[in-house]
Amino acid sequence: MDWGLQNRLSRFISPKTGHTVMLAVDHGYFLGPTSMLERPGETITPLIPYADTIMLTRGVLRRCIDPCQEVPVVLRVSGGTSIVGGQLSNEGIMTCMDDAFRLNACGVALSIFVGTPHERVTLLNMSKLVDEGEERGMPVVAVTAVGKELGKRDARFLGLCCRIAAELGVHLVKTYYCDDFEKVVDGCPAPIVVAGGPKIPEKEALELTYKAIQGGAIGVDMGRNIWQSDNPIGMIKAVRAIVHDGANIREAITVLGSSQKGRSAKKSSKKKKK
Repeated sequence: MDWGLQNRLSRFISPKTGHTVMLAVDHGYFLGPTSMLERPGETITPLIPYADTIMLTRGVLRRCIDPCQEVPVVLRVSGGTSIVGGQLSNEGIMTCMDDAFRLNACGVALSIFVGTPHERVTLLNMSKLVDEGEERGMPVVAVTAVGKELGKRDARFLGLCCRIAAELGVHLVKTYYCDDFEKVVDGCPAPIVVAGGPKIPEKEALELTYKAIQGGAIGVDMGRNIWQSDNPIGMIKAVRAIVHDGANIREAITVLGSSQKGRSAKKSSKKKKK
């Protein structure tokens, strides 16, 4: 593997543990101002010290993140659709590789939509991105997006999505956790991280993280279950404990409980000032 490409991978996949905690903050590119991400910089900045990388768009990176922050960036480069358009699977490449290098990204991410009318286009886009990544030493992350029209996210279907992405040459696959997740991992030559998905109770999100790691994932790419938590810093610390330190769920809950609820404390201080 190219030295530069391997070096960029090592910036967000820990060489010590082989695992990663990715902080997903790219939701606005199709959802708009998502709850708790209306002012991205305020939400993201306190969490940066605990993330192995942040996944976001170039607009939020340029406008909301201090360039002096020491955090690897996986740049979301696909888009072109919105939640109101009803054609979420019809994405294209929206950010060129030159801009990814200008932004000092350590990876680029693009969604593929297997099983949709736009399957072929998104897979061709992924092939093109992998070609450019290999040529210039940039890791490529495939996001196996699944629409509601595709029904159940089971091991057979997710295994198909992940295997196709790996066959195209991607360096990391982001997918969902499911029953028999080990089969998905076993059938995918590329390493896998698990998406956090919609907000769920903290204990359930930690259980998801634990099961993903036990099932063979090298990490998680979690967003809403961290920054929509009442205790976002405690939550990302707890996730890190599972991913990097091998903590069990009970130990992770202890980490969560031992961290001060930064957002709640901030709200309390505002009330006192009033």
